[in-house]
Amino acid sequence: MNSRQRRGVILLLLSVLCALGAFAGVLAVISDVNSKVGPETTAYRVKADVAPYKALKADDFEKISMPKRWLSSTAVTDLRQIEGKIAVAGLREGSLLQTDMIVQRPELQPGQQEIAIMIDAATGVAGKINPGSTVNIYATFAGEKKGDPDQSRLIVAGARVLDVGKLTRASDSSDRGDRATSTVPITFALSALDTQRVAYADSFAERVRLALVAPSTAGSPADPGGDRTYTLDKDK
Repeated sequence: MNSRQRRGVILLLLSVLCALGAFAGVLAVISDVNSKVGPETTAYRVKADVAPYKALKADDFEKISMPKRWLSSTAVTDLRQIEGKIAVAGLREGSLLQTDMIVQRPELQPGQQEIAIMIDAATGVAGKINPGSTVNIYATFAGEKKGDPDQSRLIVAGARVLDVGKLTRASDSSDRGDRATSTVPITFALSALDTQRVAYADSFAERVRLALVAPSTAGSPADPGGDRTYTLDKDK
């Protein structure tokens, strides 16, 4: 082996050693990053804005992976956690889903029944009634015979709202004329007697209206033991 060949072999060995050194350096950097970041886990990100009080479904979220150490203790890591839940407030697109963003959907209590009726959006506190809200239900009736005054009656005090459906267009006909109106199905949790009252009002009242009740009043009318029927002549 002449001197030129020896120099070639030496340069080749040096190149191999440099490559091995670089590879070892890369492994060291990766190992250091892994030691700082730690293992990854599953999390879920909101695909698009979710309206408040909307029932949640798996399609609303996308699965992502991220370091476990970067997740808060309230992060949702299993979509089974959203079953039967609703958004407690609006969820923004790109937000990481947390358990404190969702609550259990209101359910029936023992002895209660579920009933849904269509409510005129304009007279039903449009946009302000949500699942879990407490409302008083009023109905207006025409006088039973000619000359009798029209009446407004408190049908149910402290009704709990289970669900609010989608706003729809409907035609409302009455002896006061036909007019187009927007209605929304609202589901209540009521006792058997209150369910009958609401069903009667929905069938025979000219209008059924909802009054949103502040939580501190527990849904009670101003005078629970007083007359629940109002006529205009009472103000004279």
